[in-house]
Amino acid sequence: MARAGLTVERVVQAAAELADEVGFDNLTVSALARRFGVKDASLYSHLKNAQDLRERVAVLALAELADRAASALAGRAGKDALVAFANAYRDYAKEHPGRYAAMQVDLTPEIAATSRADRHSEMTRAILRGYHLPEPDETDAVRLLHSTVHGYTALEAAGGFRHHPRDTEASWSKTLDALHALLGNWPS
Repeated sequence: MARAGLTVERVVQAAAELADEVGFDNLTVSALARRFGVKDASLYSHLKNAQDLRERVAVLALAELADRAASALAGRAGKDALVAFANAYRDYAKEHPGRYAAMQVDLTPEIAATSRADRHSEMTRAILRGYHLPEPDETDAVRLLHSTVHGYTALEAAGGFRHHPRDTEASWSKTLDALHALLGNWPS
């Protein structure tokens, strides 16, 4: 029997918050149970297993970021859209490091189909339409954009830029300028 007050939504939200506090790699059913003051078994009436918990946090994070990025993109085009999209990702990663890490989970095709993961690709392709890239160049550009934003964000979060006095905001701005220039002058 499910413990009063616990729902799947409440459990997943608490798991996402815990992941932000302790890191996604440290998110466990036991740690989450302690947060609720219940035994691990109480959570299994809401979850299949630890992998289910991790996948649910990933799905939640994908939805949250998709909504944030869509709001940031509204009414923007060209470089403004590129910058708004990239900033939405970077800001989300800074505010929610555990959830952002959860988004890197390799979801099964069934779970991915029920998630908002496809919105991320759709938004990226919408931005890239302004650069008039045919296929397969558009797919290559989607991968480049996501790799650049994720790589910069991950390195920054890990302290990879602390060794140099150059402000990370200035480098981020130059990175987005360079992406815009590259996308506007895509190699044939």
